[in-house]
Amino acid sequence: MKHKLFILMLIWMLAFISACGSETNSTDTGLDDTHTADEADNSEMVTYESENGPIDVPANPQRIVALTNAPNVLALDGAIVGVDQWTNMNPLFTEKLTDIAVVSESDLETVISQNPDLIIAGSTTENLDQLEKIAPTVVYTWGKLDYLEQQLEIGKLLNKEEEAQQWIDDFSERATELGEAVKAKAGEDVTVSVLETNGKDFSDFGDDWARSTEILYQAMGLGMPELVKENALGEGYYMLSQEVIPEYAGDYIVLSRNQGEDNAFMETEMWNSIPAVQNGHVIEIETKAVTYSDPITLEYLLDIFAEGFLDGE
Repeated sequence: MKHKLFILMLIWMLAFISACGSETNSTDTGLDDTHTADEADNSEMVTYESENGPIDVPANPQRIVALTNAPNVLALDGAIVGVDQWTNMNPLFTEKLTDIAVVSESDLETVISQNPDLIIAGSTTENLDQLEKIAPTVVYTWGKLDYLEQQLEIGKLLNKEEEAQQWIDDFSERATELGEAVKAKAGEDVTVSVLETNGKDFSDFGDDWARSTEILYQAMGLGMPELVKENALGEGYYMLSQEVIPEYAGDYIVLSRNQGEDNAFMETEMWNSIPAVQNGHVIEIETKAVTYSDPITLEYLLDIFAEGFLDGE
């Protein structure tokens, strides 16, 4: 009797376990299918041809730490979770960086804590070998690509190449049209200088050092004073003493400075003797907002120049 009872209990237990297992498997299968689909979306890897060779990166990165080129990523609505301090300090990006962590390659813990699936860094970034252990790390050398090529490369990296190319084509067309309008107003040989100052020190810039130089000289096709060509094109910028500023001034001056800094120089005879100043051809831009050449910055500058050069025409 005991033996039969044991067998019945064993059969009942096996049936119960089997039923539970079947129900659990059915439920698990549904969850696993969903989970697998999500993982496929977020963890699918593709090969990106970086300047250092092919590297496997997420097809659709969801947690990007951008130690460099963050503005380019922001312009494409990339999923940034960490940026460098300089991008964070730029007023043009404030709204897009709400609740985004500030990270540093010299403090790897700040990078690790963001659990990145992609890191973007520069060739001079510290601890590259350690960053590569945290997540796939794509490196760019500053100046190796021009400002448009760089945006296209970020587009390729983020699986948004078409979007990046569309912006490039549209921006180039609009900037060219603005340049032609300026020449139609001021003459084909019109020149512009880009000066930067903190009130005491002065610099003049070539055609690829941010501060609006790419848009003015490359995209808009405006001319550059001869002394600027001689001294600033090679290095990208040239330090000036106040007394020689008039010699470097073009028909227009784009003056990069931060509001609130010493502007006593603007009251000097030297400054007010410059024809561009006398003619009201000085366009001021905020230094801390124009140190990049990404789409957000360039669109900001294009609006300023449409007003500044054409007086709202």
